[in-house]
Amino acid sequence: MIDTGRITNINDYGEPVVNCNDLVELVYQGKDINNLKVNDKRIEVYNNVLSDLNIDWPKIKTLSKLDIPVKDYDSALQSDWYMPEEYKQLDVIEHIKALAKTEEEKIKVNEELELYVKYGLLNVLRFLVYLIKVMRDNDIVWGVGRGSSVSSYVLYLIGVHKVDSIKYNLDITEFLKDK
Repeated sequence: MIDTGRITNINDYGEPVVNCNDLVELVYQGKDINNLKVNDKRIEVYNNVLSDLNIDWPKIKTLSKLDIPVKDYDSALQSDWYMPEEYKQLDVIEHIKALAKTEEEKIKVNEELELYVKYGLLNVLRFLVYLIKVMRDNDIVWGVGRGSSVSSYVLYLIGVHKVDSIKYNLDITEFLKDK
């Protein structure tokens, strides 16, 4: 999240949004404004002036109206993630089930996969399979685990973290729970 102090508002889509007055205050405070969206028509004038005068200053993003319900927003964003077509087409359920060896592991994986399906997270799992492969192929080191995600045996099998939730009897509902 962007460190914007006390004045950042978060819209229904999880985007930080400020008005022009807040933006000026953030600039004076030396905050990073590159990823903010501004809910003010004056920004379009500012961006046009930069273009017209050929000034090499950063343009400011304006808040655009989204023609998509909030509940469909995450799925729409996930469809734009870059990953090779083979990962987009990956039968991630079968891929993960094949990683489970013992009967206990298979039961745990099936229970968790039901939750991943329920919450519409299969594209996230596909992307994580791809990301972990890229990191391994390029000798990139990542952490052993963080927060409630370590309660997911599926993420353990994919290689996202190194905490065996079966060994430590961790409950997946700590990670994937109803709001």
